[in-house]
Amino acid sequence: MHVAETVLDLTEALIACPSVTPAAGLVFDCLEAQLAPLGFAVHRAVSGEVPDGPVENLFAIRQGPPGSRHFAFAGHLDVVPPGEGWTSAPFAPEQRGGLLHGRGAVDMKGAIAAMVAAVREVLAEAGTLSFVITGDEEGPAKYGTLALIDHMRAVGAIPDLCLVGEPTSVARLGDTMKIGRRGSVNIWLGVAGAEGHVAYPHLADNPAPRLVALLAELDALVLDEGTDWFQPSNLEITDIAIGNPATNVIPARASARISIRFNDRHTGAGLAERVAAIAARHGGTARAVVSGEAFLTLPGEFSQLVAGAVRAETGLTPEASTSGGTSDARFLRALCPVIEFGLSNATMHKRDEAVAIADLEVLARIYRRIAQAALGA
Repeated sequence: MHVAETVLDLTEALIACPSVTPAAGLVFDCLEAQLAPLGFAVHRAVSGEVPDGPVENLFAIRQGPPGSRHFAFAGHLDVVPPGEGWTSAPFAPEQRGGLLHGRGAVDMKGAIAAMVAAVREVLAEAGTLSFVITGDEEGPAKYGTLALIDHMRAVGAIPDLCLVGEPTSVARLGDTMKIGRRGSVNIWLGVAGAEGHVAYPHLADNPAPRLVALLAELDALVLDEGTDWFQPSNLEITDIAIGNPATNVIPARASARISIRFNDRHTGAGLAERVAAIAARHGGTARAVVSGEAFLTLPGEFSQLVAGAVRAETGLTPEASTSGGTSDARFLRALCPVIEFGLSNATMHKRDEAVAIADLEVLARIYRRIAQAALGA
């Protein structure tokens, strides 16, 4: 692997390494080849198995002087499947009209390339820098950043601040940063009955009406009215199933699934208990899986630092937002304050994903300013 000379070169090199989640191998070889010559000690590990293969993670650190501050960049090299109908091959980066096209261009290989370009300009004497890079963010996220956090704790490499390079910008680079995210819990509901002939309902127990009543009560819940920093929590019914092929049989079971995105007035466990209690009143059961808890990095020194770097390069003051889905910041916030900032998200997860080439250079300069300010350089 050669050392890429520019942020554009490295973005192209990373895109050219197919890394549909879970990612492993070549794309991590490419990143390691950029970091090792910069003085980073690189730790790579494969952890766990998911249906499509093992997950690889990378932690790289360049130690500063004893007692200096530690700033971490975090992100992921795995990408969602490209799908069909691309104008050019999704893993063959192509420049067209000032844009670089390829799967991962904005989510988030371009940002990782900008991070590497940024640290080239930060002196080792300024402080400790690290990269927390997973291959399992777009997938189940069970063997990715959580495993990296375990490693960081084991070697005592806990950062003071962490920036995640998710594509947060909306209309143009620099208009939005994420200071928090809502939590997420999915709950599978089941109501058991007793099958029988529809002409003899007194000999059966139809679970469908009880499931309908359960879902109606859940759908009517007002979880909260929102907070100063979060929109209201929302509960959505995402699946209803009976699977009864017969027209004259009362079914033995009915099931459904709900998804709740919640703010920091709730916990996943608390919502799961509340739903389970409602389900029990209707003779049903509830099984919950919490994907992540809500978190908030209150506006203050870190957000001002990020905003100052963005303003210096773009003239924009980014909005401090908590909108959108979950990210691995939900795990990293257990280590230190976390903010997300990155490229425009207009084409992420879409066909013909693309990044403005000029934005890559600007983002690298923003990241350099953030790192230097975070280290006190």
